[in-house]
Amino acid sequence: MTITFCRSATLAMLALYASLAAAPATAQQPVVWRHGVLEAKGDSGFVFMAAKGGFAAKQGLNVDMFQFKGDALALKALIAGELDTYEGNPGGPMLAASSGADIKVVGCYWPTLTYGIYAKAGIASPPDLKGKVLAISSPGALPDLLARAVLEKNNISSSDVRFSIMGSDADRFRAVTAGVVDAAAASTEFVAVAQPGVKLLVHAGDVLPDYLRICIYTSGKTLAQKREQLARFLAAEMTGLRHALADRDETVKLAKETTEAKPDDPRAAHIFDEVIRLSAITPDMPIPMDKLAWMKELLTKTGNLTKPLDLGKLVDDGPRTTALGLAGK
Repeated sequence: MTITFCRSATLAMLALYASLAAAPATAQQPVVWRHGVLEAKGDSGFVFMAAKGGFAAKQGLNVDMFQFKGDALALKALIAGELDTYEGNPGGPMLAASSGADIKVVGCYWPTLTYGIYAKAGIASPPDLKGKVLAISSPGALPDLLARAVLEKNNISSSDVRFSIMGSDADRFRAVTAGVVDAAAASTEFVAVAQPGVKLLVHAGDVLPDYLRICIYTSGKTLAQKREQLARFLAAEMTGLRHALADRDETVKLAKETTEAKPDDPRAAHIFDEVIRLSAITPDMPIPMDKLAWMKELLTKTGNLTKPLDLGKLVDDGPRTTALGLAGK
């Protein structure tokens, strides 16, 4: 009896060890993933859903979200090795890649701009921006490139406008509301709280339909060393975005919690409805090479891009393809 018991116990212990060894990664200690985003605002219900809604945890990841005043700052953090991924407009990464930085685009989930230029009274159309003070952010970031693109489209030289560099969208919108600047680039969510005398002068989606708003980037080192984890991160983003698009109440609630907005703040609801109306988010994150080519041409026209850039080397669609399988239908 004793021998039989010992053998049974040993077999049971071996079976336990085997089951632990065969357990999926999601049952083990979560892998920390460092992801950079812009400072949280009304659209953060979409941006934070994967991390805060439990979708990253299902992929075995613990996503640390790092917020930046501008995507140019997030790009620097990625290059310095302080992030695994970050999201923002492709302008900065394209410029950095042309100068030798090892950066890859691995997915684009917000291809349509829900962004614009606000202006105070007296500025009736884009040509009226000539001679005015326009608030943007760091060179290469979305507000900077959008402003220059709008000027270029209206045959206005950048030297004919005085640029004022300010941190976040909220900072720039407050500046134009207070009359500190004449115009400012910011998210269209601020339409919901605009004061009399301040209007949305340009909706970027109308005048620049090929301008990509958000893609996800990683470094060549991360791609080489953490490719499997990167695919799981992208899968978490995909499932999180699908859920966010399908549940307005939860997405708006998460945005308000993330930004510590008041219950009656209308910005999160406004941007959610605009995203749905414009079909502005694509959860499967296809990488539109035609839009990247258009942006390359734009950057060349505005004088930002002065060195050769091979778009084929900038993109790696492999992890996204793997992520589609992990995310399911």
